[in-house]
Amino acid sequence: MPEETRETIAVNAVVEMTAESLQAIVRNAKALAGRDASGRYRVDTADKVGEMISRFLRRHDFESFVQDIANYKP
Repeated sequence: MPEETRETIAVNAVVEMTAESLQAIVRNAKALAGRDASGRYRVDTADKVGEMISRFLRRHDFESFVQDIANYKP
């Protein structure tokens, strides 16, 4: 089934990532948004973090990954 037609839900979770990853998301989000007339960035970087993680999970077939019980072992 195409991803656009699949039902999804939003889940709030604590996610561990490197500081470099977070810095890259913030830097790139600000670069894309640009500054407004008063010099401020008008972008919600926390939303961008969630968007990037969600996009990664879709592209790398997270659904199949969680179906495999072997992936639950450390």
